[in-house]
Amino acid sequence: MKNIIALFSLLIANSLLAQNNLDVSYLSSGGKLKPLQAIMDIRHYDINLDVNIEQRTIQGNTIVTLNLAKQTDTILLDLVHLLIVEKVLVNKKEVSFEQKDDKIYISSKTGFTIGKQMVDIKYGGAPPVAVKPPWFGGFTWAKDSLGNDWVSINIQKEGGRMYFPCKDHPSDEPNEGVDMHITVPKSLVVAGPGLLQKTTIKNNKATYFWKTNYTISNYCVIFNIGKYKVAKDSYTTINGNVVPIEFYVLEEDTMHAKKLIETKIRDTKILEKYFGEYPWYKEKIGIAEVPNSGMEHQTMITFNNKFEYRNIGGNEYSDNLFHEYAHEWWANKVTNKDWAHMWIQEGIGTYAEALAYFDLGGQAAYDAKIAAFKRSIKFKKPMVGGEELSEDETYAGNDVYTKGAFFMHSLRYVIGDEIFFPTLKKLSTDPQYTYDNFVTSKDVEELFSKAAGYSLKPFFDFYLRTTNTLDFNVKEIGYQQYQITPANYVMDLPIDLMINNKIERKNIGKDGLKVSSQYPPVLDPNGYYLKKVTLQ
Repeated sequence: MKNIIALFSLLIANSLLAQNNLDVSYLSSGGKLKPLQAIMDIRHYDINLDVNIEQRTIQGNTIVTLNLAKQTDTILLDLVHLLIVEKVLVNKKEVSFEQKDDKIYISSKTGFTIGKQMVDIKYGGAPPVAVKPPWFGGFTWAKDSLGNDWVSINIQKEGGRMYFPCKDHPSDEPNEGVDMHITVPKSLVVAGPGLLQKTTIKNNKATYFWKTNYTISNYCVIFNIGKYKVAKDSYTTINGNVVPIEFYVLEEDTMHAKKLIETKIRDTKILEKYFGEYPWYKEKIGIAEVPNSGMEHQTMITFNNKFEYRNIGGNEYSDNLFHEYAHEWWANKVTNKDWAHMWIQEGIGTYAEALAYFDLGGQAAYDAKIAAFKRSIKFKKPMVGGEELSEDETYAGNDVYTKGAFFMHSLRYVIGDEIFFPTLKKLSTDPQYTYDNFVTSKDVEELFSKAAGYSLKPFFDFYLRTTNTLDFNVKEIGYQQYQITPANYVMDLPIDLMINNKIERKNIGKDGLKVSSQYPPVLDPNGYYLKKVTLQ
């Protein structure tokens, strides 16, 4: 039924897009890096936009600061075709350009030299409307229950080109951050990434200047607009840094702010325990209430679950709030170089939920969450299906989430907690894997293999690059004698066996092993592996 509903929703979404002449469903961030973009390194974005809510349009300019590694006669940037470019200046000189196929080809007869280039693009129009946010991205033009305008942006699938000119590939982020000057009616408030520098009121309009100095993924460069009040608090990190907490909550929902912030503080302590200090301690812990499901927008995650909580071990907990917050570490701080390795940020971010269940409800709660992940795995396609893939090519239902999380559960069993948890924290704290640097599945495998002292590549490849389960045959070979044989040997692995009502941990190689038991042995009774057992 869920699949039928999802398909029906997709058909409706595509139909509505076509009716509005806004069909951008073909857009998918990432993929093979174009040669003209491979030679550029994005340093900074300066986005200046006036948002006309009544007409649902944006107008302004974006200045892209980049470094060229080679001389070229063309600079290539991405921008959805629905937004019309009026003028382009490079280093303050007007140049020629051609806009086609959701790209801007900026040209010079004399060529652009190696080094720094400042590309100023004036543009405007009606940006794509999100039909099913955040999964089908764009702008959501909504009203709150009091009739106030309420606007959100979601662009993970399609990328930053949905509303600003950029190099739309996950392997390049603006190392020097982003400035955003967003102008709205003065009765409304803009929530954005980083820190609010100032607000300027002029002619019944307000311009909010948001600035982040951290590197940031394109799809996190967004803002939200609403009749917000800002509920504030602070948090002292595990390393002693004091971070402001800001919750941009609708005026009508301010009564929920205190409880949500308290939940956020508790969740921060859980996440810091496993993954190290909150990554953006120089800026803020931010939350913005939006009219759609939440997203992991850096320093300003979005949230909407009607302020409903579930009970875990006597503690109130929100899956939406926690999952998107875990992405501050897994996606925003530790970022995949290529959407082909999306499981790293989605899978480990989802596994963080199981760790929260453990901290809040104990082992039984953790086990129940892991079992729920397992039930949802569809095995439709490998989690890693190649290299240089687009978001659409990698995203396959929930497997990058739940199979990715279950893989972490399996890996933890194979190498043991004393290796697993310090290595996972190293992945989330070591500069080699964080902030300006990006990661692939190979990086993660080599890190864990080094920590374990032997190659885990066969285990990683089996889980990540196939849709297979670990299959075992159990055959009675004599009185109370059984032969256990792997049907698809991966590598020597530990396995728990229930023998004579007692669990024993054994190592099983390609030749299998023999056991004595009054009853047929039960393999992996606690469910550490994705497996199939055949009694012969």
